[in-house]
Amino acid sequence: MEPFDAIHDYLMQGKRGALATIISRVGATPRDIGAKVFIGEDGKIYGTIGGGCMEAEVWQHARNVITGGEPESLRYSLDGKTVEDEGMICGGTVEFFLEPVTSKEKAVYNRILHYVSEGTKAFIITKAGGKPFTKTLIAEDGERTGDPVGPEFETTFENFFRRPVSLYNGFLIEPVVSSPRLYIYGAGHISQYISRTAKMVDFHVTVIDDRAYFANKERFPEADEIIVDEFGDVFGKIHPGRNSYAVIVTRGHKHDAVVLEGALKWPSRYIGMIGSKRKVKIIYDDLVKRGADERLLQSVHAPIGLDIGAETPQEIAMSIVSELVKVRSERASVLPKGVSVEIEAIARK
Repeated sequence: MEPFDAIHDYLMQGKRGALATIISRVGATPRDIGAKVFIGEDGKIYGTIGGGCMEAEVWQHARNVITGGEPESLRYSLDGKTVEDEGMICGGTVEFFLEPVTSKEKAVYNRILHYVSEGTKAFIITKAGGKPFTKTLIAEDGERTGDPVGPEFETTFENFFRRPVSLYNGFLIEPVVSSPRLYIYGAGHISQYISRTAKMVDFHVTVIDDRAYFANKERFPEADEIIVDEFGDVFGKIHPGRNSYAVIVTRGHKHDAVVLEGALKWPSRYIGMIGSKRKVKIIYDDLVKRGADERLLQSVHAPIGLDIGAETPQEIAMSIVSELVKVRSERASVLPKGVSVEIEAIARK
């Protein structure tokens, strides 16, 4: 689970935590500026800033931040012994900013997750020193969430996108940058190749299946998130948005239909379903009988993938990911006119 997803879940449950962000580095280090980990009050960690002793040190300081409720800066040096002991191929100095995550920032984090899902440009503005600790979110359209800040942040909006993290007048400035989110429903052999290929072209990959012996890190080591749950129940636990992509490759018609019905209730950028034209027609006809909107079904890519004459699982995965990239590169919505509005209306019900 990604840090912002985890924060959303913790705050919804009334729990606290601490967020650590790399704000500077010198030399070769495992992760770049802007990398994050979230440490929950229960000690669980989400995301990574490089692992090993460095991550353990950050974890320990995060516990102090959670207890004390005050932000903290931490500088960590990867000396020769650390690099040798942990088998790293890097060495350098990393500076972290650790901040408390409490119910006070709940509205800000809810909005961050929304913007990540939607692909909306925004900035997180966090007070890096002194009291009181403040956190603000400013969207491209000027919408603000959180604590008040001065008007100078609006005048330099575009400039902040030049770096993942900036220090400006005592504030830590971070652009909200979202990778397109790919939800792969089904964890079969084709899904393995889809996951690997999609990750190589910068999709955030979530694999979903109801079988733990298929959906696991051994089979999907590159996936950002793996969810083991019934296909009909999972839509109450994920947060697809307009910057999300759904690939339906389950093990049978019944599961495909359940996922498609659920996916159509979210304003995704792309929905694709594997199968022959005959299979697709059977599923569509059944969903229409159950009240599905035919206009929404017209937006589904089925059969899925670009026509490259694919036959093997690897080739099929390549055709599917190629179609994802093609859709991602198109500036306009791939949905028929009026359909995106209809999807959002359904999602709000």
